[in-house]
Amino acid sequence: MGEGLDANFVDILQSRWIKESVLNTEFRFHVRSWRFGADRPRRETLYAYLEEKNMDRAVKALDGILTASRDPKTKVITISAETKSPELSQIIVRHATEQLNRFQIEHGRTRGGEKAAFAELRLAEARREMDQAEEAFRAFLESSRNYQVSADPSVRLRGARLEAELNLRRQLVLTLAINREQALLEAKNDIPILNVLDAGNLPIDKSRPARAIIILLVTLLSGLGAWGWQNQNWLRERLFEDNYDSPIMEKE
Repeated sequence: MGEGLDANFVDILQSRWIKESVLNTEFRFHVRSWRFGADRPRRETLYAYLEEKNMDRAVKALDGILTASRDPKTKVITISAETKSPELSQIIVRHATEQLNRFQIEHGRTRGGEKAAFAELRLAEARREMDQAEEAFRAFLESSRNYQVSADPSVRLRGARLEAELNLRRQLVLTLAINREQALLEAKNDIPILNVLDAGNLPIDKSRPARAIIILLVTLLSGLGAWGWQNQNWLRERLFEDNYDSPIMEKE
């Protein structure tokens, strides 16, 4: 991607419009009830999944889930999502990509688009002026059909002026119509093309916590449990014995 209109794609992805669209869309995915539990199907919006009290808090929570960055050298935009469900992460990335493409098509303002809009308005105005010129010339011809050979110079002059005005308006309408078509082509060419290199893969490995840390913690806990079971009598004695002695005061 170049440094043109696509340079603000990251800002668009971080906009409130796309965030609310992601939050309010209903998704189907699987998620575990606990770390080692079985996957359970769920069908709900991301807003309901986050269980936030209001939309403002949900938008802020989404900042920690959906991220976008742009490589300054390759101009490639990377969108990532991190949730407890790999399916949900993939769906969020794909939906955000679709909304980005929709936004830049529907709301993207380009120089060619502005020119096309102006040409359209000017063409409509020129057509109205041409209709008025035609009506004025038609009314004149009803009373002076052969004005070119009229003996009255003022009649010939007025007829020539009305005909020249009509020809001018017709030429103007033709020129504006051509300009409008050119502006429409420019507007289409100005729209940045969103080339999706990867639609969003289904993550297999967890990003965090690291698997090695989990294995180390499980091993440590298992070792502590085994040691505790083997030394349960010693632990019971240590837990229930009285380590505090009350001194006895002798009265002299």
